[in-house]
Order: sequence, then C-alpha cells, then structure tokens
Amino acid sequence: MTADATPVRPGSLGIFRGWMRDRPLVPLFILLGALVLLLEVIQPGIVGPSFVSSTMRFAVPLAILAACQTMTMLTGGIDLSVAVVASMTSYVMATFVSDVGWLGASLIALVPAALVGLANGIGVGWFRVHPLIMTISMSLIVSGAVNVYARANIAGGTRVPPEITWLGGQTLFGFLPNSLLVFVPLAALVLVGLRRFGYGRLLYAVGDNETAARLAGVRVGNVLVVLYLLSAILAGIAGLIYAGVIGSATGRLVDPYLLPSVAAAVIGGTSIFGGRGGYAGSIVGALILTVLVTLLTVLAAPEAVRQILFGAIILAVAAAYTRITEES
Repeated sequence: MTADATPVRPGSLGIFRGWMRDRPLVPLFILLGALVLLLEVIQPGIVGPSFVSSTMRFAVPLAILAACQTMTMLTGGIDLSVAVVASMTSYVMATFVSDVGWLGASLIALVPAALVGLANGIGVGWFRVHPLIMTISMSLIVSGAVNVYARANIAGGTRVPPEITWLGGQTLFGFLPNSLLVFVPLAALVLVGLRRFGYGRLLYAVGDNETAARLAGVRVGNVLVVLYLLSAILAGIAGLIYAGVIGSATGRLVDPYLLPSVAAAVIGGTSIFGGRGGYAGSIVGALILTVLVTLLTVLAAPEAVRQILFGAIILAVAAAYTRITEES
C-alpha cells in the first residue's frame, strides 16, 4: 500500500445490508408494520383490538404449520402433507366427539396423523425417497382415505365441540386468542429446541452437510423419522385449532394453508436448501401473510387477482429478504 493510499470504507448501502443481515427479523417487522399502516390508510379505523384478535386467531394455525415447514426445510426437505393431515385430524375429531368427548376425540384424531408422519419419516429417512415425492404421495393417499371415511360416516355426521371452539375461536381479555395457550408453549419449545437442544442442532447439521453428519456418527435416517413424526403431530394440532376458528370440520378444511405455510417459512428466512433459518422469522411471516390476506379482502380483489398479487408479493419479499440477509 502506498503512503497516500486510503483504506476502502463500505458505503452506506453496504453498512445497511450488514446491519440487516445481523438482525434478520428487523426487515420482517418493518414489512408487517407497513402492511398494517397501508390497511389503516385504505380503511381508517380497521386497526384495533378486534383486528389484532382476528389476525392472531388465523395466524396461529398457519404459524404452527410453518413450524412443520421450518424444521423440515432446515434438513433440505419439505412436508407437503401438512395441510391434508391437519384437515384429516379436524375431521376425525369431529366424527368421534359425540362418542368419547372432545379430549378423547382429539387424541384419537392425532393417532392417524402420527401414523402419516411416521410413514413420511420412514420413506424419507430409511428408504431415501425424496421428501417432495414422499409427502405429495402421502397427501394423495390421505385425501383418498378421508373421502372413503367420509362416505362411510354420512350417517354419523360431524360436530366441533364447544371446547375446541373456545380454544380456536374465542379470546382472553377481549382480544388475546385462547389458542395462544397452546401456541405459546409450542412456539417456545420449537424456538428453544432448535437452538439449545441436541436434536435441533442435528437438524441444522443434516441440512448443512448430510455426508459430514453421517461421518460424524449421526443416524440421519432416525433423525428424519422423528422429524416427520413431529411435523405431522404439529399439523394435527393446527387442524384442531383451525376447526375451532372456523367452527366446522371437513376433509379439506385446511388445504388452503399448504402453500402459505411454505411461504411463511421462506419469507421468515429459512433456506429451502437446508442448514439456515429459524422459527422466529416464520412466525412473523405467518403474521405478514395473514395481514396481506386481510388487505386483499378489504380491496375486494377478485380471487384470480388475489392469487396473482399474493404470489407476486411472496416472491418479491422472499427474494428481497434473502438478498438482504444472505451471508457474505
């Protein structure tokens, strides 16, 4: 270096990107605040306690499904059966509640959900079937099985018990959804588990370099079996809560939440290639998507336009967020 040479200093844009990269939740909260502000400008007075309550009620089941996608995507996989499993769980619960009560029906409904997750895990972890193929195939199998079950249960009918309706559709203190009683412990367990528990670190290790994880003695197949089992159980819980939100249960109740659950994880910063991301961003991503749906509803956008705008905004946000937070 010559005597008159001066050190190169990063520009303000580089400093800003570096600051954003170190604080990945900041751009997500900025976007969420901007959407809420835009909604208030378009329809003054809409933002209030009822808006907060409604947004959180619908965001909670989406955020739980986003937990499924976050954990599977950390390993480089994906679970496209979560919506079908959630719908199945809600429907099975609603068919058994008259016989065994809400708690017994809920536990019974989680059994087939766990079996689907176990099948996904065995296929992906032990037989090395690609997660995309395995979970799509299982979703088709489950959809067909639910249709057969529904035809056999025509005389029995379905009923969402008041306890599930209280949990999913009612509030504490006038605006806090009762579903937070379930969601907060689950979210805390996932957040802490991914960063502090040995199993959470294994998910990152498998997604970052599966070969290296195997050489280090990690039983990758077993890790994936447990992963997809947990994903299905979480999806079942999300289905039960969503049945309480809507007040009804059908075999396709939660199907519209499939792609948003993936989008919430992607917007939240979880890499589809594995090894990078976290659940905190996915929670904020679920809130962003829920507010976005409200915004499009207020604008009275036709369904086709809503789908186009929804997809375009998700793509733009995911690309921009990945660009800002990418590691140098």
